[in-house]
Amino acid sequence: MFILSILLFKGDGFVNNKITINNLISGKSASNQIKERKNFMKYKDLTKEEERVIINKGTELPFTGKYWNFDKKGVYLCKNCGIPLFVSSDKFNSHCGWPSFDAALPNAIKDVPDVDGKRVEILCNYCGGHLGHVFYGEGFTSKNVRYCVNSISLDFKPIEYKGEIDLQKAYFAGGCFWGIEYFLAEEKGVVVTRVGYMGGTKKNPTYKEVSKGDTGHYEAVEIFFNNSVIDYKNLAKLFFEIHNPTQLNGQGPDIGPQYRSAIFYVNEEQKKIAEELVNELEIKGYKIATKILRANEFWLAEEYHQQYYMKNNKKPYCHHYEKRF
Repeated sequence: MFILSILLFKGDGFVNNKITINNLISGKSASNQIKERKNFMKYKDLTKEEERVIINKGTELPFTGKYWNFDKKGVYLCKNCGIPLFVSSDKFNSHCGWPSFDAALPNAIKDVPDVDGKRVEILCNYCGGHLGHVFYGEGFTSKNVRYCVNSISLDFKPIEYKGEIDLQKAYFAGGCFWGIEYFLAEEKGVVVTRVGYMGGTKKNPTYKEVSKGDTGHYEAVEIFFNNSVIDYKNLAKLFFEIHNPTQLNGQGPDIGPQYRSAIFYVNEEQKKIAEELVNELEIKGYKIATKILRANEFWLAEEYHQQYYMKNNKKPYCHHYEKRF
């Protein structure tokens, strides 16, 4: 068996010790290979190479990944679950052969001790997919941190922006999540949308389970938006104008508790704005059925539900725009 000795640079797959080429290619760590990942949730069909890195914690070879020498503006997403992880303004060239970032988006990354006992592994905090490693004290930037990430663990969403991206999150439910997502995703300033289930009692429910109407879940849309382009108030206004907020227990022909209207707020400011908008609409004579609820666990829906209308070149059948403000 060949032995590769790396003494010059610490990268995602390499430390200042000996690593077997067989282990690097197969996805084995220094002590064992992970066959099953207890805390990993698979959402997409992955290629064998993607599985080797994302599930089995392998490493792509340096200078071979799609994003190591890539400088477009946008947001880097988890390949498996689609959640935003990094923004391009935090990317820099460390000359290591892997994409490097000196900051991650809040709560996007989970740090865990690597099984080699020396490095710190980074995982997607939502699905548990392997991303790479984080290193401190190297002095590349003023932040003194380097997130070293496998390109194959990432997707990229190009966006144009000036200055810094102020990425914030919102949750809305108003009937079939296909239609709500369709209109919100088109809005300028909305960066990423994901559809899923919120407000219920069962962990990680399936569409079939939610459709029975006894889990308590709403079909919901998770929105990541650039607050410097569109603020939460205008996004919430749009939500009230793309569905019927007066309809109880459904939306259009879709009837059932999973199709109820709700705003799930992530902080007190969002709650206050939602309450003010409901009050404004009720003054205008609308009897609002929309519930305002504290956001709890968001469970990502199956892959075929994501961007459904966009992928299938269709338009919503029970959602349309109606000006109310």
